[in-house]
Amino acid sequence: MYAIIKTGGKQYKVQEGKNIVVEKLAGDEEGTVELTEVLFVSGDDGGRYGTPTVEGAKVVAKIVEQFRGKKINGFTFKPKKNIRHRYGHRQSQTRLHIESIVA
Repeated sequence: MYAIIKTGGKQYKVQEGKNIVVEKLAGDEEGTVELTEVLFVSGDDGGRYGTPTVEGAKVVAKIVEQFRGKKINGFTFKPKKNIRHRYGHRQSQTRLHIESIVA
């Protein structure tokens, strides 16, 4: 059984017992979070598509850790103007352990 969920503007395929990394969600480590934007649920009887979400479906996950991702370095440059600008960015992320998919 698997589901497709939407969080942080992105879609993820999740299965029970697997870990995923998403954009930062509010909550403490070892806490639980319910993801209710379920777009598709697959089961023994086939699949259920949502319009846009599946009614009554949710994914229960445990927050494993809150961390910051890999640093992205950027550089802007304007020729003939002597303008050069370096910058870096690290996105805050959350690692989730999927405990159950409730359809």
